[in-house]
Amino acid sequence: MTRIFAIALWAILGLIGVTTATLAQSEGRQRLGYGLLFTNDVLGDADDRWRTGSITSSRVWGPDWQGHAPDRFGQLLEFRFHGEVIAPENLSRPAALDRPYVGALGFGLHTHFQKAEVDYALGADLIVTGRQTQLDDFQDFLHGFLGGREVSGRVRRNQIDDAIRPSGVFEASREFELGRARLRPFAEARLGVEDLIRAGADITFGGIGQSELLVRDVVTGHRYRVVRAEQAGTAFLLGADIAYVDDSDYLPARSGVTLTEDRTRVRAGLHWENRNGAALFYGLTWLSEEFDEQREGQFLGAVQFKLRF
Repeated sequence: MTRIFAIALWAILGLIGVTTATLAQSEGRQRLGYGLLFTNDVLGDADDRWRTGSITSSRVWGPDWQGHAPDRFGQLLEFRFHGEVIAPENLSRPAALDRPYVGALGFGLHTHFQKAEVDYALGADLIVTGRQTQLDDFQDFLHGFLGGREVSGRVRRNQIDDAIRPSGVFEASREFELGRARLRPFAEARLGVEDLIRAGADITFGGIGQSELLVRDVVTGHRYRVVRAEQAGTAFLLGADIAYVDDSDYLPARSGVTLTEDRTRVRAGLHWENRNGAALFYGLTWLSEEFDEQREGQFLGAVQFKLRF
C-alpha cells in the first residue's frame, strides 16, 4: 500500500471523527438497531487454532429508516465493539514457526450512506492488544471450564505487545437484482493493524436482508443484520473475496513467520426468521493461510440470533 494512499485514508478517517462528532449533536437521530455476531472455529472445523474466535457488537443511530442508508455522510452512526483471539495451532506446545498469540479489543465509530445506488461504509477503530486485554486469562478460564487446552506460559510470553493501534476501513458496494437473487460486489481497504485491499462479491437468495442494514464482519466477511425489517422466511447466501495484504501487526517480523500476501475467503450462510420475530443466522467460512508456515486453511462458523418472548 503506497504512502500516498495511506495518507489519504488517514485524512478521510480524521474527517470522519470531526464530522460525526458534530452531527451526533443534531436532532432527529434515534436508535435504529443492534447486531451481535459470534465466530468460532469450534463451529467450523472443530479445532482451536489461528483465527479461533471473535465477538462483534454494533449499535446504530440515525434518522427514520427508509429501507436503505441515508444519502448524507455521517447521518447514520454505528458504534462497534470487536473482541478477538488469534492463537497458534497448539496452545500448550506451539511449533517454533507458528503465529504469536493475539488478544485484541476494538472500539470504533462507523458511518453508512448511499450515493447513486452505491453503498459506502467508512469507519475508524482503536484496537487494544496484548496482555493488557486479559483475553489470554479469559480463554484459559473457558478452557479450564470446558476441558480445552491450557494456554501455556510460553504462548502468553510470546503474544504481541501491549499497544493501542488505530485502524480504518472503507468499503463500497452495490446491489443488483438478478431475478429472485441479489448480487453485491464490493471493494474494501483497511489500514492500521492490517494493511490490505480486498475485492469480492456476495449473492443472496431470498427476501431476508432486503431493505435492512447489514454490516460486514472483519474476520469472516459475513454481513450480519443490524437494522431489521420484520419479515418471516429464509435466505441463503454465498460469498467470496480475495485480498492483497501489505502488512500485519498480528504477524510481526520478530515472530519468525512469513506473511502471506494473498488471502482468500469463501463463505455460505442461512438466515431464518419466524412470524414472531425470532431469528437465527449460521454461516461457514473457509479462510486461506495467512502466513507461509501455516500448514492449511481453516473453517470458521458464525452465529447470530434473536429471541422473541
